[in-house]
Amino acid sequence: MIPFLDPAAQHRSIGAEVERAILDVVRSGDCSTNPAIAEFEDAFAARCGAREAIAVNAGVSALHVALLAAGIGPGDEVITVSAAYVATTAAILYAGARPVFVDIDPQTWTMDPSAIEPALTPATKAIVPVHLHGRLADMDRILPIARRHRLWVIEDAAQAHGAERGSVAAGTFGDMGCFSFYPGKILSGAGDGGAVVTDRPDLADTIRCLRDMGQGSKNNHIRQGFNYRMDALQAAVLAAKLRYLDEWIHARRRIASFYDQAFEGAAIQRPAWPDGGDHAYQIYAIRIAERNLVRSRLEQAGIATAIHYPLPVHLQPAYAAVGYGPGRLPVSEALSAQTLSLPIYPELSAAAVERIARAVNELCRP
Repeated sequence: MIPFLDPAAQHRSIGAEVERAILDVVRSGDCSTNPAIAEFEDAFAARCGAREAIAVNAGVSALHVALLAAGIGPGDEVITVSAAYVATTAAILYAGARPVFVDIDPQTWTMDPSAIEPALTPATKAIVPVHLHGRLADMDRILPIARRHRLWVIEDAAQAHGAERGSVAAGTFGDMGCFSFYPGKILSGAGDGGAVVTDRPDLADTIRCLRDMGQGSKNNHIRQGFNYRMDALQAAVLAAKLRYLDEWIHARRRIASFYDQAFEGAAIQRPAWPDGGDHAYQIYAIRIAERNLVRSRLEQAGIATAIHYPLPVHLQPAYAAVGYGPGRLPVSEALSAQTLSLPIYPELSAAAVERIARAVNELCRP
């Protein structure tokens, strides 16, 4: 069986470095204030081209504190998409605000900029575009809208480590960018983790306070905060892996390019590329009419796949109260019913990639 993900293969290649970094933290006896945390923050900020990076315990926590740092709260509305993981919507609700969903572009699969302004109300305070699967949202069109209406832009870059457009990295187009280091991400910890990047020291200071139970200094709680700190073990693992990020993204793009060429002429849709857009390929997803049948046949052929995401957020039972029923976001709903994610990770062999492409093509002939 070709697995959809193979974390053990990554560990075989860099495991000695990761284990050494973990052991250094354990031997220090300090897993909460260890310098490894600040060292990772500095390195990640530099890699993103941001002035500040603030490490937290999860991607959803990063989104939550970024919204709070922007002053988002009860009575406010935040524009986002439903074609994404639930964490984006959950964080908006954690802040006490109301998520306002707009549909996605059928060609790019990310937020449709033309849908933003019709969704604005006097209560709108922010836009949270999602860089789906590692592919940047159309920030060139989203940012001017935000500026015209004086809205915060908080990027959900949880899947987009290393994605760039021109010389601008994911997470640094808007006011803040939020990342996840959940296992399976391009840059992943040994457990969970997240970070916020920003060029504004005032926002960074607020987020640092919020993640540490609202402490301005030791035992001086100036805000109602949260226990959102990243532990040093995760920071050490991430710092060790960060050195390989560019190499891994290059490998992912090489595999994606092979898939793209192999699928030319097949009844398979992939997201369109804007001029100058770079996809980091956390996920390589295709859109096909008979998704479930193709997935079953691939499983029988010894090829594991995944579905990201089988039900858009607005149709999830937990978020029904947001007020969007079936048919409100037709492109998002259609995409969720037809996308299939293929294996893509740096350790995937050329022979396995060829086998996957050949099997998919045989099942998706026009």
